[in-house]
Amino acid sequence: MSSFETQRTTMVDSQIRPSDVTKYPILDALLAVPRELYVPAGQRDAAYVGNNLPLSKGRVLLEPRTFAKTLEALNVQPNEMVLDIASGYGYSTAVLAHLAEAVIALEEDETMAREAEATLSAESVDNAAVVTGLLAEGAPQHSPYDVIILQGGVVELPAAIEDQLKEGGRIGCLFMQGALGTVRIGYKIDGRINWRFSFNAAAPVLPGFEGARSFVL
Repeated sequence: MSSFETQRTTMVDSQIRPSDVTKYPILDALLAVPRELYVPAGQRDAAYVGNNLPLSKGRVLLEPRTFAKTLEALNVQPNEMVLDIASGYGYSTAVLAHLAEAVIALEEDETMAREAEATLSAESVDNAAVVTGLLAEGAPQHSPYDVIILQGGVVELPAAIEDQLKEGGRIGCLFMQGALGTVRIGYKIDGRINWRFSFNAAAPVLPGFEGARSFVL
């Protein structure tokens, strides 16, 4: 077993299972996907640490616990289509591809998008497609989606994203208030999203999801 395989097993055993992630398809996907391939080459030795991993200015690869617990709450099914917003170098997309029928990976950083596409192709992830565009606009050409997940913090969710969620679908968001955040799962019922608290976490707010600034006199 390689060093990275050992680290992957340790990540699941020490960071994921103790965090009440129990669904076998999620655990299997996390064990199967080589996380170290989906980070910048200089960051590979840090790929399995239990913190958000910096990718570029204001962008991170979410800590394994946050990502896995969000997947547990979303409960992605094998017949569903997922929109993965801020997919970075493609790690979250590769994991989701194990769980869903198809994944659309949205990334606005062209360098990350190109590298994600190359790695996903090299790893034979053939049920995912990388789309380059503004994160806050989503990928309406492939909507509506059964599930939407965001790989970073949100202050306010743009209406364009809400509109791309299928009636009865679920969305996982990490809402930030200052340095503190909560992951909530939204369920679209009668055209509106109803939010339920899932767990506490934190990550930088994604570009385009900062919301309107309010000024207090």
